[in-house]
Amino acid sequence: MWAPTPPLEVSEEQLRTLRAWVAASTTPQRVVRRSRIALLAHEGLANNAISRRLEISRPTVILWRKRFAQGGVRALAQDAPGRGRKPTITSEQVAAVVNATLHTNPKDATHWSVRTMARAQGISPASVGRIWEAHGLQPHRTKTFKLSKDKRFVEKLRDVVGLYLNPPEKALVLCVDEKSQIQALQRSQPGLPIKPGRCQTMTHDYKRHGTTTLFAALDMLEGTVIGDCMPRHRHQEFLKFLRRIDRETPAELQLHLIVDNYSAHKHDRVKRWLERHPRFHLHFTPTGCSWLNLVERWFAEITRKRIRRGDFHNVAELIAAIKQYLDHHNEQPKPFIWSASAESILAKVARCNVNSETVH
Repeated sequence: MWAPTPPLEVSEEQLRTLRAWVAASTTPQRVVRRSRIALLAHEGLANNAISRRLEISRPTVILWRKRFAQGGVRALAQDAPGRGRKPTITSEQVAAVVNATLHTNPKDATHWSVRTMARAQGISPASVGRIWEAHGLQPHRTKTFKLSKDKRFVEKLRDVVGLYLNPPEKALVLCVDEKSQIQALQRSQPGLPIKPGRCQTMTHDYKRHGTTTLFAALDMLEGTVIGDCMPRHRHQEFLKFLRRIDRETPAELQLHLIVDNYSAHKHDRVKRWLERHPRFHLHFTPTGCSWLNLVERWFAEITRKRIRRGDFHNVAELIAAIKQYLDHHNEQPKPFIWSASAESILAKVARCNVNSETVH
């Protein structure tokens, strides 16, 4: 006769970990089974009872009770050395796949796919996928970038970021820009609405009914937007929008406008108007750095939520939709919070410059 097996000693922290592993859908099943053995052993069940409940052998129960007693929860997640399926891909093959991915291209394409790499290396596409995942390689993806060549890049960057992080007192910081060439597109046929198992549909072709330009001034602290649609985006329209900003903001506040280097913003007539309105102060972003203007983030929101899927029979319908979005946004505005310091941005730009020079 076997002596009664004492309950397995498990700390509160270990209990929380074991229960979390059992509950999580992403936990490997072998770890779930081992965790259940430990939990049942902690409740005082005998080895035979655990074996019957989990439909495993008694020696397996004894093995993982012993492993837990010796190594805790970490021991349940590790297999003994030499156990498990032996790898079929050698380290030389792995190195060859990684090297080919990083330094070569297929003859008929700009980048490798799992199938073209598998044919070139004589292994399965699944093996290529596992190697790429293990080494963080994603040749099917690409990202865009641009390093500014503005000679006053550092000066302009510090100026704009300083306004975001330390806005002046008794002043408004407005992020101003134009979203030009917004097209009033009418789909050639009505689409189908969304329903369970099917997304909304819309035709790929359309009829153009003209364009409009959205002028917007985003209040950096409040998140409200002053907006207006105009047929063009010359200096005349920019002056008209400046006058609207002047009317719709408290006269006692200084206005700091963050703008890009578009020629209309630097026109002689604009400069003369600014001289007559000294509360306006223009701060220019560095050339090629539209991402530095927070209103671009708001433009992305209105494009995604109201314009891209819209179906407009004329420009008037498009303008009405934009104004409706503006009114709704200003009822419950949510500001975008800038958190990056000028130093962190400059450090990242320096790294990008070094990497670009190294590659080329």
